Amino acid sequence: MYVPMADLRAQYQSIRSDIDKAVQTVMENGRYILGENVAALEREIAEYCGSTYGIGVASGTDALALSLKALGVKAGDEVITTPFTFVATVEVIALLGARPIFVDIDPKTFNICPILLEDKITPRTKAIIPVHLYGQTADMTSILEVARRHNVHVICDGAQAIGAEHKGKPIGFYGDMVTLSFFPTKNLGAAGDGGMVLTNNQGLAEKVKYLRFHGSGGTYSYKLIGYCSRLDELQASILRAKLPYLDRWNERRRNNAAIYNELFADACISIPTEQPGNKHVYHQYTIRTTRRDELRSYLKSAGIETGIYYPTPLHYEEAYRYLGYKEGDFPEAEKAAREVLSLPVFPELTEQQLAHVAATVRTFFE
Repeated sequence: MYVPMADLRAQYQSIRSDIDKAVQTVMENGRYILGENVAALEREIAEYCGSTYGIGVASGTDALALSLKALGVKAGDEVITTPFTFVATVEVIALLGARPIFVDIDPKTFNICPILLEDKITPRTKAIIPVHLYGQTADMTSILEVARRHNVHVICDGAQAIGAEHKGKPIGFYGDMVTLSFFPTKNLGAAGDGGMVLTNNQGLAEKVKYLRFHGSGGTYSYKLIGYCSRLDELQASILRAKLPYLDRWNERRRNNAAIYNELFADACISIPTEQPGNKHVYHQYTIRTTRRDELRSYLKSAGIETGIYYPTPLHYEEAYRYLGYKEGDFPEAEKAAREVLSLPVFPELTEQQLAHVAATVRTFFE
């Protein structure tokens, strides 16, 4: 039985009439950039995530870059983050001329370890970027306590965590800014790239609006040196069509994860840990095993796709060797990169597919 990591065609077919109608309406209106759908989506996503302002941009990567720029991060500054994340989190820091400072992860959640943060803060530290990896928030209570003591900004990379909660509050409640990605395979995905910046600070929201449009407020007058990073109207219309289904889809992911947890209760793997007070939305269902590569090959032979997010901690990568880190500096991130394996958990997964994945994993270890 074939089991993909995601099935975007199945999702489209399930709400095809909604999406087709949304796209057709945009095409008939003839406005494709910063139209009424973008403005409406910004309001709807901000409300859903517990923020006052939402600013649509061209990608999740741009959302991070514009957030850093709006906070005034510049060459010579330091920004603390994790080496166990998608490269976008780190490259945007480097591209501004700032220095990424890595902190190791909590081995249970894969998120940045708050206990290790304080020792990495210096007079040059401008911001902390915790990543809500795999669909679970970082320990924002502890992170914000450290940030407040040192007057450091916090930008949360929420690309994988729309719908997640920490202590009953959605992700937009925490930090100076939160960034989202609408890459097609995300829990809320567009039919292409897209992203959003969330904030409760009016001044920061206005800066991001200027920055996304060449530093302009929409006329041939330029307040800032900006970018061209706009969420287009077609993508916004598709995302608006999908948004009413997001809670249902996230609950399906959570239900699939719960079934896996039960079926793997006595298996020779480590299953995901949902920290007390968190609501995990399982963008990925990620297990750990020292036999990861063997297991992955075995699952592939049974028709089951898997993912490794991420196979290399970023301080190992050639592009970031200039930072001077070495093997052993972040042992938990390094170990996780050798052991993590993400199994299919998407909402459209059938009971038969779910059972096949679980049974195949168990058979491997028998």
